[in-house]
Amino acid sequence: ALPTPIANPQIVYTKVFIGNEWHESCSGRKIPVYNPTTEKLLCEVEEADSVSILHVAMALFSTLCVQAGFPPGVVNVLPGYGQTAGCAISHHMDIDKVAFTGSTAVGKLIQKAAGESNLKRVTLELGGKNPNIVFADCDLEYAVEQAHSGLFFNQGQCCLAGSRVFVEEPIYEEFVRRSVEKATSKVLGNPLLPGVDQGPQIDQKQFNKIMELIESGKREGATLECGGSPGGQQGLFIKPTVFSNVRDHMRIAKEEIFGPVQQIMCFHSISEVIQRANATQYGLAAGVFTNDINKALTVSSALQAGMIWVNCYNAMSIQCPFGGFKMSGNGRELGEYALQEYTEIKAVTIRISQKSS
Repeated sequence: ALPTPIANPQIVYTKVFIGNEWHESCSGRKIPVYNPTTEKLLCEVEEADSVSILHVAMALFSTLCVQAGFPPGVVNVLPGYGQTAGCAISHHMDIDKVAFTGSTAVGKLIQKAAGESNLKRVTLELGGKNPNIVFADCDLEYAVEQAHSGLFFNQGQCCLAGSRVFVEEPIYEEFVRRSVEKATSKVLGNPLLPGVDQGPQIDQKQFNKIMELIESGKREGATLECGGSPGGQQGLFIKPTVFSNVRDHMRIAKEEIFGPVQQIMCFHSISEVIQRANATQYGLAAGVFTNDINKALTVSSALQAGMIWVNCYNAMSIQCPFGGFKMSGNGRELGEYALQEYTEIKAVTIRISQKSS
């Protein structure tokens, strides 16, 4: 039996960690933190404002961040610091590398700030609107399961979510039917309790954004197969949602929803699906499901994404480079390529004197 999580863990640290000590915010402002399952106030944490940031090399929001695994001279910047962090931390702390995980919008601010601070280099792993391509010759039940978990993992709040599922026409209707069965069988509730499949969204703002995008899908003509509404009287729950007959121009097909909303599109040819899969500003990850290795290699080579999974999804390894193309970021984490982000290449050219004969 799996160990039971602590139902009501005690919240100990709510102040700003500076110089091995906990301090109150310089501004006196606090950030309320709510339990998304019950919508009740958990605690208030001190806000780490720009003055606080100038005095800490690795600012931590208690209960929100665990800083580990980064080599010396690297800071992992949390979403929410924005431009201030990019300038203040890199400029004042003599840090020559900033690794950032978060949204594309905030990443742009970090990149701009880095350019204003002595050309500091940044590694950015940002958003994604990842295509998951399912061919008719695949193992259908396995592809349905992988596409389901690849989207609904962590309530859909994952940059790697396979949110654009392209399914070949001969198996399209059956794929949709089985996907709906899986979505409607999920159990919503307190994620700390055994037997629960899906917890709440992280906060009210994200909940509202997801619901607004679901409504846009209905307005623009997509078929709502299941879900599409809040999942209960209490808490920030959204019922697992599946849309079929999704068209590429729709907002739900273009924008990163970051929620439990699966969009299933139909395609007819390899060239068509490659073109449609690449028609996005993002390029983080992609999936391909087929029993034809030549098809798998052809499509994988043509997709504009930093990570391609064939007959699997979210198969992560510390040996494999992690990162994306286009607006999904630049640079790589993990693997041998990640080491290049922290090194400089030097070229030494020596003229060899030639003696006269």
